[in-house]
Amino acid sequence: MTDPLLHVTDLHASYGKAEVLHGLNLKAAAGSVVTVIGPNGAGKSTLLNALMGVLPARGHIAYRGRSIAQQSLEERVMQGIALVPETRALFGSMPVEDNLRLGAYRQMRLGAKDSDASLERVYTLFPRLRERRKQLAGTLSGGERQMLAVGRALMGQPSLLMLDEPSLGLAPLVVRDIFATISALRSTGVTILLVEQNARAALEVADYGYVLEMGEVALEGPASALANDPRVIDTYLGAARAKAVA
Repeated sequence: MTDPLLHVTDLHASYGKAEVLHGLNLKAAAGSVVTVIGPNGAGKSTLLNALMGVLPARGHIAYRGRSIAQQSLEERVMQGIALVPETRALFGSMPVEDNLRLGAYRQMRLGAKDSDASLERVYTLFPRLRERRKQLAGTLSGGERQMLAVGRALMGQPSLLMLDEPSLGLAPLVVRDIFATISALRSTGVTILLVEQNARAALEVADYGYVLEMGEVALEGPASALANDPRVIDTYLGAARAKAVA
């Protein structure tokens, strides 16, 4: 069995004196979609921020078999780790295409001569962005802004793409499109760590899942098994899902 792309052991993270993550363990195989679900306040976003280096943390974080626990955020970016935050953090006064090209910073640092090939791949994945390429990012719809945030991250050709609540605030049809895109990304070889409150959609697209409660892993397993676990159904999927399983 090959080593996982990401292997997290005994991870602790705090905001001031308040510890949020309490010895968390997590793995993500290369090319897989791994989801972390759980209630508000469980520590899901804290986990991604700790892995990205935004938040100080204690524990072992191995990426490609080597420790990155002491690396800065910038060093982790250069290693091929990208985070799409819940806020999306776009430059609203800049056109869509300029926002995307800013995401190619890593590739330029690695010696890529231009970002046109990456840009074309993003436009193929998100045709709507091609249509809106000259439009200011701040004038996009919520779904378009989410596409832009994911597309900008993909411009750096990451090996590990971390998504924080990509469905937040989006209409159901847009959510469906976003998760279809996440599923399609599997064929590109990128590993996806997906934090999501929409447990049903997350488990449908993921290979493996973790249920995070109060900063600790309460359950884990193949996504299909979690989707049929009575505890997950009762707490996160609701009565409609329970009837479907029955």
